[in-house]
Amino acid sequence: MKSDQLISVGTATNSRRSERWPYLFIVPMVLIILLVFVYPLIAVVRNSFYSGSISNLSFIGTANYVNLLRDDVFVHAIVNNIKLLLTVPITTLISLAAALILYENIRGWKLYRVILFLPYIIPAAVVGLSFSYLLQGNGILNTALRNVNLDFAALDWIGSTTLSIYSIGAVIIWSQFGFGVVVLTASLLSLPTEVSEAALVDGASRWQRQRFVIIPQIKETVQFLMVLQAITALAWVFPYIYTITKGGPANSSMVMDLYIWQYGFSLGAVGMASAAAVYLLALSGVLILIYSRMRKRQSERR
Repeated sequence: MKSDQLISVGTATNSRRSERWPYLFIVPMVLIILLVFVYPLIAVVRNSFYSGSISNLSFIGTANYVNLLRDDVFVHAIVNNIKLLLTVPITTLISLAAALILYENIRGWKLYRVILFLPYIIPAAVVGLSFSYLLQGNGILNTALRNVNLDFAALDWIGSTTLSIYSIGAVIIWSQFGFGVVVLTASLLSLPTEVSEAALVDGASRWQRQRFVIIPQIKETVQFLMVLQAITALAWVFPYIYTITKGGPANSSMVMDLYIWQYGFSLGAVGMASAAAVYLLALSGVLILIYSRMRKRQSERR
């Protein structure tokens, strides 16, 4: 009897050890995440309540958050980021249109997909420098327009306080377009062909087949792509802004991540930069929350 009890105890102990053993493999990754993401996030939130340089901080409470909302440059940066969100539906629509064309197995569609993806893999700094030369008042674009007697269309694309942010938005669309095409094309290629073929047999036109059969099946992918594009428009436009306009002219193209860089690295105002980063994190979190709610509602409907 005792031997049976000892065997059962030993078996239970070995079972518990075998259940715990896989967790050891994720310990290094958890430590890396804590070191690279969690600790810096906590440090940023903490520093947002202080003023001064990193070596001489003094606690001031929520003053940084209040001062940021009173700063016209920061408020304008938020407005510009919201304007850049207009690139999200535009990029998604043209990416979806191109993906649907490629999905029809046109001749050389694989080569076209690679060509469309090329702008996305070019470093953002290179893209920004290239377009800074292209869009200058006497740049390549305006020179070409004047050579064909279209002087009225030769505008000051990046030197105008009105046009600069929209010109950068166009650059972002050009750069991110290929990523959307590849993602949506991959999603389309994973769809079962039976449903589309059944619609074709029933007499559905190409437009009807795409509108009512194909697109609804990749709705979740489209939503996920829009969230990624929105986060890009909020938090990943620094290379484009810095290399094309540096936030000018007269801060007309200032965005939040460039504002954070200026205060955090150029001016050394760690507290203001940290508070601005928290605002940016909050805006990104709102987008993620909206996406999560949409996914939850869709799962509940099913």
